[in-house]
Amino acid sequence: MAVSLKNLTLEQKVGQFFCIGLAGTEADADTKALLRHVTPGGIIMFGRNVASIPQLRSLNDSLRAMLPVTPMIGIDQEGGLVDRLRRILTPMPSARTIRQHGDLAGARTLGRITGEALLMLGFNLNFAPVMSIMTDDRDLLSNGLYSRSYGRSPGEVLGYTMVYLRGLQGTGCMGCLKHFPGIGSGEVDSHEEMPIVRLTHDDLLAQDLAPYIELFQRADDRVRAVMVSHGGFPNIDITQGVAGGPIQPASLNHGITTTLLRDELGYKNLVVTDDLEMGAISKHCEIEEAVIRAFQAGQDVMLICSRPDLIERGYNHLLQAVKQGEITEERVNLSLKRIEDFKNLLHDPPAFEPGRLDLLSKEIQQLNAKLNYTYGGKI
Repeated sequence: MAVSLKNLTLEQKVGQFFCIGLAGTEADADTKALLRHVTPGGIIMFGRNVASIPQLRSLNDSLRAMLPVTPMIGIDQEGGLVDRLRRILTPMPSARTIRQHGDLAGARTLGRITGEALLMLGFNLNFAPVMSIMTDDRDLLSNGLYSRSYGRSPGEVLGYTMVYLRGLQGTGCMGCLKHFPGIGSGEVDSHEEMPIVRLTHDDLLAQDLAPYIELFQRADDRVRAVMVSHGGFPNIDITQGVAGGPIQPASLNHGITTTLLRDELGYKNLVVTDDLEMGAISKHCEIEEAVIRAFQAGQDVMLICSRPDLIERGYNHLLQAVKQGEITEERVNLSLKRIEDFKNLLHDPPAFEPGRLDLLSKEIQQLNAKLNYTYGGKI
């Protein structure tokens, strides 16, 4: 049945603008109360939410049943260092490993395995792939992107991203390109501080934005979601007196989220923020201010990934701004339409077959062996 957001209450409509994290491995009384109050449009899962295969599928099924319309249920399942499922499935290879082996078929295989596993576990959205370009110079930076990139040039990133996305979305699980407009040259990790990208507009178009541009032009029907980073771009857009001093993070910046992404590059689909609890945002403004600025910048969905108190504060403040007319009905309806369109692409999870996940784990083992990949972190 088609998803429609038209008959929701105003409170429920505002809830659609939030994708939230949960505390644990089950929907306890506090979680249920939070869901009733916010009625979020999406849920994002982390390692803290994963205990076992049956537990995770049951949790996702229960969340779907609790909310008034189909939620986006997402996760960061990139492979390598960012692998939320490594406790319950064979650890997946990193993007860098696949690129180093020149294995385009491996990227497609990883996308397909990831999509099939996520759907079986009750997910419908993967916040991947990462579109950063990591050159020799950028590899030396402490921005956390070293192993998460598919390429050292725009062409490499484009090629691997296209086949990964086809493999992923061919299963029915949606992907999300990140972190627009590109933070590979940022010197710090946005979990801690705002990464500053000093490229000019033209250099950004020629380098980090080039894969996005090609994907938007060649395959706009495949690119349905883009995550905007918290990077600062002083040579593109400077606003005085805001977060981080004169530089405004892209996620809160109308000049990047709307003027660059939508108006200049012509992207028409869903836009989401990176986590608004990250240090790049939280060290410079309160969640109430961040939510308003993100929405006014043109974001459709805002991620608040951990603290229930911040989720409630952000939701309550945005709801009040809508009720008071600070945010217009036209602006609300614009994002609701994009969210509705995206949700109508989502697939219901298949019948639960844990044996299928065992087979997918074996496929991951085979891919790892082909790539000589061994996960070196702690399980």
